[in-house]
Amino acid sequence: MANYHGDFNQKIDYVFKIVLIGDSAVGKSQLLARFSRNEFSLDSKATIGVEFQTKTMVIDHKNIKAQIWDTAGQERYRAVTSAYYRGAVGAMLVYDITKRQSFDDIARWLEELRGHSDNTNIIIMLIGNKSDLDSQRDVTTEDAKEFAEREGLYFMETSALEATNVEPAFLTILTQIYQTVSKKSLVANEEADGTSALLKGTNILLPPPQQQQIYGESKFGCCTSS
Repeated sequence: MANYHGDFNQKIDYVFKIVLIGDSAVGKSQLLARFSRNEFSLDSKATIGVEFQTKTMVIDHKNIKAQIWDTAGQERYRAVTSAYYRGAVGAMLVYDITKRQSFDDIARWLEELRGHSDNTNIIIMLIGNKSDLDSQRDVTTEDAKEFAEREGLYFMETSALEATNVEPAFLTILTQIYQTVSKKSLVANEEADGTSALLKGTNILLPPPQQQQIYGESKFGCCTSS
């Protein structure tokens, strides 16, 4: 179970860095805006360089701060954004279901992510965005599922416009990150002193940049899609 809160004085148990990557105009910034602020803008402009938002929630009675980086999809920014893969424990590969090329490019983005990531256990989710435009679909759900299964990725289709599966997608990847980190911590502690103990107060991230914002008090919607 997860819930969001706005208590800035509450201790943070984990900080997880997640990067959004994929071609330009697939809706990465809109997904982030919908998740962090429950907003959607029809006049959204292309991201320049890297933008960043945070959101705090509770997963399994632990206070989790999600630090989410929105990386520009344009080729000219790739040399800049590649450095931001480092330190990430999760990644969302986003394509537009109405643009086959954006899906075909996912393999290249995945290769780049794996090449730059310094985390061998990074949790990766494939996101087919703009599911509200199903009548214009150019990428079948079956094709995406097959790719995700072949590459060992989680998969979900979303609509930032209609807020469909946005929060469930982020919650799924954050929960998987938490479970992976907590299991590793438990094993490490057992090896160290022979007892079972949960890792407490651990930041799994480089120090956060200046000017953070935490968005709280939004209600979690349920029901992920298969």
